[in-house]
Amino acid sequence: MFKTSSISKLHSIDEGLTMKAVRVHSFGGPEVLKVESDVPIPIHSETQVLVRVGSAGVNPVDTYIRMGLFAQLPTLPYIPGRDGSGTIEKVGSQVETLKVGDRVFFSGASGSYAEYVACESHSVYHLPERLSFAQGAALGVPYFTAYRAIFLKGKARPGDRVLVHGASGAVGLAACQLAKAHGMTVCGTAGSESGLELVKKNGAHLVFNHKEKGYLEEAAKAVGGQGFDVIIENASDINLDKDLTVVAPNARIVVVGNRGSVEISPRYLMAEEASIIGCALFRSTPEEWVETAAAVVSGLDVGFLSPFVDKEYPMENVQDSHADVLSHEGGSRGKLVLTITK
Repeated sequence: MFKTSSISKLHSIDEGLTMKAVRVHSFGGPEVLKVESDVPIPIHSETQVLVRVGSAGVNPVDTYIRMGLFAQLPTLPYIPGRDGSGTIEKVGSQVETLKVGDRVFFSGASGSYAEYVACESHSVYHLPERLSFAQGAALGVPYFTAYRAIFLKGKARPGDRVLVHGASGAVGLAACQLAKAHGMTVCGTAGSESGLELVKKNGAHLVFNHKEKGYLEEAAKAVGGQGFDVIIENASDINLDKDLTVVAPNARIVVVGNRGSVEISPRYLMAEEASIIGCALFRSTPEEWVETAAAVVSGLDVGFLSPFVDKEYPMENVQDSHADVLSHEGGSRGKLVLTITK
């Protein structure tokens, strides 16, 4: 869904019309993120809408792309950002479900760190009035990833015992909300008291501090002692070897996040016939994307999905946001977003 060719097409030049945006001219550290005020406004096609961005989501994947460490990289220079929210400014001639002035959120776009972004209409969704633009920017990547991990990759069902390992971040909180709403027993971990409280408020039936010795054994006992059917793993380089000790028969460990190497013993997998499955949102098929979007939008309409925003940054502080989104200090707490326009 996020191939280089599609990224390039979204950034057609409209002579004379410019906007403020964050641009990257070379891959590297946060210092390569530059705020520029003379960036051409993208032209929307017949199947696209032009969104005036209110807030843009800051995701770990944005930093991997910026560093040049992602599987599919954009052509330089590029505008970062995959998700966000705002107001529709213009509508393509073939778009029937959206209109100028609609409050929306989007996921799977390219270039949301800008005042305007052109999005395919099938990736743009109405934003409930109860949610702010900052909350809207916290929906796309985290909630779409969480749904993919739990249902499409983890094959979770009502009644399953689900461990969300590292549950206080944006994806983790989304996973807790989704799993609880679909009848699963949810156990979440965090590294601070505030994080544990946040995880509990967002759907976890049981919470454990992953900095305390023996927490996994206690978690497994708390759900009956037979292990977890599904584990959503947000830091596999730290936890994967330990996850294998608390799996139920035929369990699925879904790897959502990783920042290094880990050594495991396959014997645990053999004994329980368990599986380790990777999860990458950009691998979604069109059919999977439609399913995921429908589930998230329905959850918003019903009211059981509600994103938590930890911090908002002005566009000028984008370098700080990229440093913070990868920081483990104090533990993750929800989503970080850029305020683009007001």
